[in-house]
Amino acid sequence: MTRKDRPSALDRLLRLFADVRAGESGTVLLLALNLFLILTAYYCIKPVREALIGQWPELKAYMSAGIALLLLGAVPLYGVLANRLPRRRLINTVTLFFAACLGVFFIVFQMGVPGIVQGIVFFLWIGIFNMMVVAQLWSFANDIYTRDEGERLFPIVMFGASFGAIAGSFISGGMIGWAGVYPPMLLAAAFLVVSLLATNYIDARERLRSEADLPDSLTSSAMPAASQEIPLDEVRKALTGEIPVEDVTRTLTGEIPVEDIRRALEEGREPARPPEDTRARLEETAKELDLAGTENPFTMVLKCRYLLMIALLMLFLNWVNTTGEYVLTSVVSVNAGEAVAAGQAGGLSEREYIGSFWAGFFGVVNMVALLLQLFVVSRVIKYLGVGIAIVILPLISLGAYAMIAVVPLLAVVRWGKTAENATDYSLQNTVRNVLFLPCTREQKYKAKQAIDTFFVRAGDVLQAVVIFVGTTFLAMQARHFAALNVVLVLIWLVLAVAIGREYRRIVKSGRPPCVGL
Repeated sequence: MTRKDRPSALDRLLRLFADVRAGESGTVLLLALNLFLILTAYYCIKPVREALIGQWPELKAYMSAGIALLLLGAVPLYGVLANRLPRRRLINTVTLFFAACLGVFFIVFQMGVPGIVQGIVFFLWIGIFNMMVVAQLWSFANDIYTRDEGERLFPIVMFGASFGAIAGSFISGGMIGWAGVYPPMLLAAAFLVVSLLATNYIDARERLRSEADLPDSLTSSAMPAASQEIPLDEVRKALTGEIPVEDVTRTLTGEIPVEDIRRALEEGREPARPPEDTRARLEETAKELDLAGTENPFTMVLKCRYLLMIALLMLFLNWVNTTGEYVLTSVVSVNAGEAVAAGQAGGLSEREYIGSFWAGFFGVVNMVALLLQLFVVSRVIKYLGVGIAIVILPLISLGAYAMIAVVPLLAVVRWGKTAENATDYSLQNTVRNVLFLPCTREQKYKAKQAIDTFFVRAGDVLQAVVIFVGTTFLAMQARHFAALNVVLVLIWLVLAVAIGREYRRIVKSGRPPCVGL
């Protein structure tokens, strides 16, 4: 074993939590740090969102539908940016935009804006922010790692999210108590800016490691983030003389598919001697071509069975989760009013009582999620596989809502949601990002953004309809919404089983989903 192949002390330490191999600890920890900073920022302002709109639980449910409508415009706009900007510039541009918004909210909300307006505007904004920025980071991680690397290392990357959620919850809970509702916005903006330092360093590090031998125009520093699938392995073979450069350029121009080159290599065709100007010719070809993807993110999802199944899974998952959150929100709102009226709120106003409750709730949920992320997730994926891992959360949700339907008390609702959310934030979030590892770059940056934002929020739309109909016409109570969730979870479970089977098929085929079909 050479020194380069020998695991470092840090590599060995991380093996307590995942299958980390020699030299992998640096990038995976930096990605975890990046996600930690983003989730710390989000959880700094998530209790702020609850404090601003928690007094109107029905309005909160309806505003989720508004987020989905806004995403119909935001996702294609993101796709346009991904078609034009390399991944580092794309991430910098989007993240700085959201950080600037927080500074604007901090100033404007203290200028006499009505409370209900603050709640609506901030709820809509944060619903887009938390989905797009987190999805973008995972697209970046999917772009960096191969499928094998991602399955092994994503549990550690996700650890950053679990730890950041805990840190943000406790920071926000403390700040709201002594500084008020608005200061966490500025702190969150600062965390977002710092996260970009990690992003840019990781990008430079990975390009040096994996792209140093490529022509500049075919590296991630020049190609758009959502570029068409480029046969980089074949480019390397052309540069070393294993295949003619003409085959690569014909592939880039679409004259022959990548599969034909791979088939020729498998059949043992004699390698050609590389001409002296191979690199220059490849460079010139890349510069002349429009390598950006052109497909609309929604079209990409709808025409690919695998991506569509993931989209529907996320829709039902979020439909179930947000309906359960409505149940908890309504129960907490009633308890807050009763506690303040009875003088048992510790001197807090109803808004502060609600904000403090949610900060504590998020803190407990994320502590459990952190422990699951550290000691359970990687082992479930390694020993049980993705197909089994993806059905665990719907089984937990099935049990939780069956209990709530029978005993709809605050303690039961709270701990049922704790179990569901903790598993969602750890195992489920890791697995759903693993599902994109076999995809193309364009699918990772565009289809993933559509799925992780619009289709998730489409679940909110359906939840809002159910809440409106249930509370306005049917006089539904907590137990009735829980019973409805039991039915929805059964559909979700069927989708999870089907996706697990399709994932195994795609991995076995060695081809991205819906490419060359």
